[in-house]
Amino acid sequence: MLTQYRACLVGCGRMGATIDDEVNDNLPFSHAAGYTAVENIDLVAVSDPIVEKVETIQKRYHVLNGYTDYREMVEREQPDIVSVATRPGSHAEITIFAAENGVKGIYCEKPLCCSMAEADAMVKACAAYNVKFNYGTNRRYQAIYWKMRELIEEGEIGNLQCVICHCGVSAAQWMHTHTSDMMMYLAGDPEIEFVQGHITANDSDWEGDRLNIDPGIPMGYVQFKNGVFGYQLAAGGYEFEASGSKGKLRMLTNGSGLQCQIGGGQPRLIEGIPRQRGTVTCIQDLIQAITTDSQTLGNIQLAHRSQEMIMGFIESHKDEGKRVTLPLENRNLYVGRRDW
Repeated sequence: MLTQYRACLVGCGRMGATIDDEVNDNLPFSHAAGYTAVENIDLVAVSDPIVEKVETIQKRYHVLNGYTDYREMVEREQPDIVSVATRPGSHAEITIFAAENGVKGIYCEKPLCCSMAEADAMVKACAAYNVKFNYGTNRRYQAIYWKMRELIEEGEIGNLQCVICHCGVSAAQWMHTHTSDMMMYLAGDPEIEFVQGHITANDSDWEGDRLNIDPGIPMGYVQFKNGVFGYQLAAGGYEFEASGSKGKLRMLTNGSGLQCQIGGGQPRLIEGIPRQRGTVTCIQDLIQAITTDSQTLGNIQLAHRSQEMIMGFIESHKDEGKRVTLPLENRNLYVGRRDW
């Protein structure tokens, strides 16, 4: 018989509960929809400062208890798993509180947080209380991206030389958390030696070490410690390319297909890969890690590393495009809009 787990949701907004209204393929996308689709999870409570949101999501997902204070919810409900789906400015605070108050697992939306000081504190709290953690970079939990990494590791394209991310200028924290995570994932999740980057920000956007906007990233360069190069480009399409000594793998627009080209041959599509959103797999992976005391696919150390990549791009721009060696020296560099 499967062990039943209790989950609580902090944040009844888009990623927490309503993004499913924007798609029509019936695949669970939001945290709440993901929990209702997993057999051995009960979503026992939700919280949000806006009481109307709480009541709406309670009704939609048949959740018994609702709160406007997440602390009260965690203390009363004593959940096994907490989902953090608020604006980024509170992610560190909620994660640390949940870890210190008995939860076994945390599913945290991206971006991880707004500074490396916050990220360091999140890692410390999860380690201190043996809390399993999965990050909301959903591509990491999808079979088509697993297949791409599998083919890389099997040597299908020879020795991996670089990963190229065609993801547009977009926004560092809001969207390029996905880009940095997938660049790392396809490179084999190695540690980072240094980064260089350029962002779209004006001098007036800065207050000391605080950047009060979520800047675009037209260009980012990464040197991984395993020798792989990473490139983040302004070219659109949300496509990822892995280039090796024998050929290339290319993830077509936002995971719509995986293409392989060896040498000068014609590209071919890799067939038979199931479609996934990643939310359910992420939750199931978190349960597996709790049950077996093992590591998750999107663990806190990897989330910390991809966040530091983004902060490194921003620090590089601030330092006139110079190379920034990681770990980042300035742990207090803060990136976040005022309404976060």
